[in-house]
Amino acid sequence: MNGWSAFLRDLLEQMPLILTGVGETLKLTVAFSITGLALGIVVFYLSLSRHTGVRRAIQAYISFFIGMPLIVLLFLMYYGLPQWGISPSPFMVAVIGFTFNVAAYNAAYLTTAYNGLDYLEIEAAKAQGFNHLQIFRFVILPQVLRLSVPALTNQVIRNLKDSSVAFLIQYTEFFARVQELAATNFQFFQAYLFAALVYLAFVSVIVVAARYLEKRVIIPGGSR
Repeated sequence: MNGWSAFLRDLLEQMPLILTGVGETLKLTVAFSITGLALGIVVFYLSLSRHTGVRRAIQAYISFFIGMPLIVLLFLMYYGLPQWGISPSPFMVAVIGFTFNVAAYNAAYLTTAYNGLDYLEIEAAKAQGFNHLQIFRFVILPQVLRLSVPALTNQVIRNLKDSSVAFLIQYTEFFARVQELAATNFQFFQAYLFAALVYLAFVSVIVVAARYLEKRVIIPGGSR
């Protein structure tokens, strides 16, 4: 019990820093979740190009960023770019690195949903005189986004959890603050259990919001 008492005392003392770290984690997660979705939509659109070279380049992009460990990408940018005279902040490195990674996954989710669409709808749009961009914007994208809601929201959960990796490039988010807390009193079990509970609480909120969103956007007579 003395260990828990000491931990709670230190936790209360460092609570302002902990809350600041929580804010940084949420800021980072929201930032690259949005940019990752936006870039993922662009990558998905390019994957439907009529040009074989563009499609192959996009497939290479998706395979590369899904296959590369995220920490390797972040280290490559954070420690490698300064050798070329480019020194972005840890936040910018995290946002850019995560964005490229998340966009590849989101594009793959959207492609899977696209493969389940009724191709007759696309042919009907072509018959109506819609061009390629109009078909994507008004026919394909709304449907694949709705069908991909479960996968995309699961990706947001993954984004939140993966954001803890950013402390390895000196970004002082929540997990970095927990590391500092553990280092002050060596109560590692208590500190990491506290971190796990906080992440679990945030994930639970996202899950509840995701279930609500799925019910709102479900396509009548279709699958989620």
